[in-house]
Amino acid sequence: MVWFVSALIGIVVADILLPGFEIDGGFLWAGYLLVALIFAIVQSILAPLTEGLTRRHARAFSGGVGIISTLIALGLTAAVSKDFKLDGVVTWILASLIVWLFGAIAAFLLPILVVRRIVDEER
Repeated sequence: MVWFVSALIGIVVADILLPGFEIDGGFLWAGYLLVALIFAIVQSILAPLTEGLTRRHARAFSGGVGIISTLIALGLTAAVSKDFKLDGVVTWILASLIVWLFGAIAAFLLPILVVRRIVDEER
């Protein structure tokens, strides 16, 4: 669930900040939810694969594994979903950075917020 919510947050922020980042989808948040679902699934499969390949063949790039897998996941998501488009090289690069950064921040903070809420409810 954290993968999905963090992907959704990163995608929404990228859509707000980047004019070449477009999500169509008709009714309310349907496009965002579909794109985030596809992205989260692809990312959850790609992240361990790219980490393993990088560790074996290109250790110097190990710090950028998250951004690399985000770029690949965005590309595969755009290829699969007709509701998602990225225009231009700059948009691709910035989208990868934004989705990765906000997704990482959300993935870090969401479990903390959930645990805090459960603890507060128990008191």
